[in-house]
Amino acid sequence: MAGRFAPRSPRPTRTTVRGGHVAVPAPAGTPRHSAAAGRVRTVVPDGPLDLGLVLGPLRRGPADPTFRAMPDGSVWRASLTPAGPGTLRVTAHAGEVRGEAWGPGAEWLLEQLPQVLGAADDPDAFAPRHRVVALARHRRPGLRLTRTGLVLESLIPSVLEQKVTTDEAYRAWRLLVRKYGEPAPGPAAGGRLWVMPAPRTWALIPSWEWHRAGVDNKRASTILRAVRVAARLEEAAGMAPEAARTRLEAVPGIGPWTSAETVQRSHGAPDAVTVGDLHLPGIVGWALAGNRDADDSVMLELLQPYAGQRHRAARLILLSGRTPPRRAPRMPRGDIGRL
Repeated sequence: MAGRFAPRSPRPTRTTVRGGHVAVPAPAGTPRHSAAAGRVRTVVPDGPLDLGLVLGPLRRGPADPTFRAMPDGSVWRASLTPAGPGTLRVTAHAGEVRGEAWGPGAEWLLEQLPQVLGAADDPDAFAPRHRVVALARHRRPGLRLTRTGLVLESLIPSVLEQKVTTDEAYRAWRLLVRKYGEPAPGPAAGGRLWVMPAPRTWALIPSWEWHRAGVDNKRASTILRAVRVAARLEEAAGMAPEAARTRLEAVPGIGPWTSAETVQRSHGAPDAVTVGDLHLPGIVGWALAGNRDADDSVMLELLQPYAGQRHRAARLILLSGRTPPRRAPRMPRGDIGRL
C-alpha cells in the first residue's frame, strides 16, 4: 500500500527538538535532483512518515557537520559505513522516499535505507495509556524509530554528551569531526558535509586537542577505550538491543545512559528508555502524574504500562512539549578548553 506523509508538525521547541524533531520544509513540487547524480533507491512507506521526526535523533545540534536539513525538503547525512565513507540524500514526495548516495559506502547506505526510515519499527504495537501521550501520537503520526545499523556513529557523540550541557557536547563533536574527519563524498549540501573520523584516527587525537574541544579526560578516555574495540562494538548492531547494551557497557565509562542513547539510534530500540538523565524523569513525571520531582524509579514506574515501548512513550512525551515550569538555574556551561 502506498504510504502517505504526515501533516505539518507543531512548531518545534527546545524540548521537542530534544525529542528528536528537526524542521524539514515540505518540498514545493518535485524535489530537484543533485547535479552530480549518485546511486538511487526509492522506498514506498507503508504508513505516515515524517522525515524530521524519523531522522531528527541522528542530528547532534544545529551545526552538526554530518547532518543537514535543506530548504528544498531534503535531508543529507554523511556516515562511515563498513564499506567506507558515504553520503546519503533523502527526499520525500508524492508518497515516496528517494534516497541518493555517493562514495564507497553508497550501496551500503541504500541497502539500509528502509531501516533508517523505520521499516523495522512497528508503531501499531504502541497503545497510549495517557491523554498527553495519545494527543502527542495523534499530532505526530509520522513518527518511526530509525535504525542506522552503525554503533560508533551514535556511541561517540553520546559519550561526549555525558554530564555536560548539550551545547558543550555539540561543540566538541563539531570541532573534532571537522578537524579529524574527512570531507564527505558527493556534492556539497549547502556547505561541506564531513564524515566522522575512523576508529584509528580517534585513537590518535592528542590529549591537548581533546582539551581544546572542551572534552575532559574521563570522556576522552572512554572514547579511546571504545575505539580500541571498535570491531567488537560494531558487531553489536546485529544483536538484540539488550545484548548490545551489555556489550557496550563492558567498556569502562559506558553506562546505562550512554548505552540506551546509542541503541535507540543504532537499533531503533523501542524499549531502551534513558535512565540517569538530569531532566527526563522530571519531564515524564510532570506529564504523566504532575510530579516534577520524579526520579528514575518513579519514571520507570510511570512508564511500566508501556513496557516494550518505553522509549517511544518517552519520545512522545518530549514531543508533546509539556514540561514543568523552570524553578532552578540552567546547568552551568563550562569550557575547559579555556583553562
